[in-house]
Parts: sequence; structure tokens; C-alpha cells
Amino acid sequence: MPSSASYNEPEILRAVSGGNEAAFKTLFHHWQPFLSNHIYRITESDVITEEIVQDVFLKIWQTREVMEQIENFKAYLLVISKNHAINILQKIARDFARQQEYKQSYTELVGEDSNQAYFSLIDEAIEKLSPRQREVFILARQHQKSYSQIAILLGIGKESVKTHLGLAVKHITHYVKSRLATLLILFFI
Repeated sequence: MPSSASYNEPEILRAVSGGNEAAFKTLFHHWQPFLSNHIYRITESDVITEEIVQDVFLKIWQTREVMEQIENFKAYLLVISKNHAINILQKIARDFARQQEYKQSYTELVGEDSNQAYFSLIDEAIEKLSPRQREVFILARQHQKSYSQIAILLGIGKESVKTHLGLAVKHITHYVKSRLATLLILFFI
């Protein structure tokens, strides 16, 4: 966290509470490096860290009216970011567990060639994405690019990257679930 003689946190928080976007940018630039380092130690992922930091600052902006009442902003920032990081990691763990359950169901259904068949289903789902969603998904998941890197590569905003990736993941999940469910129904008929 850079220290600056001109950085007056109570004043900045008061200005943010009043809706001052320039003050919010100052607050963001002051705390973002510190928060990114803190969250990275929890997640060990650049992509997840970037998403959490963006979400935390979005929440700060959305609840800006109370910012001037916060006496220890660093503590406030650490608590909400840690809670958000834990929630995201729990969601990832739940999604992974569900994916493993679907994969196991599919393995039991089709036997030895299940891994290949399962990944073929995922490939089919990726092919059915819109061109932009497919491009964003491949850059994020297969090439491990961050939202910022993808935004620069594709000439779109980071929020657009997040939206496209979210829609792609939902589509792929739905596609795989529906195909597995169909196979299970056919198996039991």
C-alpha cells in the first residue's frame, strides 16, 4: 500500500460517500495493490484474485453511502475481501464436486471410454458457444489469461470479459448436465 502525503483517507471516504468518482478512483489505486497481494495469498490464482478485487470495489461503490462512517478502512477491506474470497472458493469447490459427480455418473454409464466421451461433451458444448464466448472461454481456461489480458487482446472491457465467461460456463454446464441426464434416462428405460 503506497503512502502518500496527499492521501487523506477520511476525506476520500467522505467524498466517496457523496458519489465522487475521482475519490473512488484514488481509493481504488491506493488500496488495489495491497488487496491484490492479500487475496492472492488466499486464492493463489491471478484470475480469481482479479475477480475478487473487482467485486470488492464494486461492492464498496454500491454501498458508498456508509463509507464515511468506517473508522478503520483497512480492517473493513480485509474483512469483506476475505469473506468474498472464501465464498468464491467455496463456490468453486462445490462446482468442482458437482462436475466430479457428473463425470462419475457418466463413467459408470459408458465405461472405460468415459473420460474421452466426457471431454468430447465439453468440446461439443464449447463449439456451440457464440464466437466471442468461445474466444473468451479458451483464452481464460486453456491459456490461463486474466480478465485484463483478455480485454486487451480482444479490445473489450473487463466487465464484458467477465460476462462472456460467465455465460460460457453456464452454457457448458447446462449442455453437459442435459446430455448426461438424457443418457441416464435412456440407460434406465
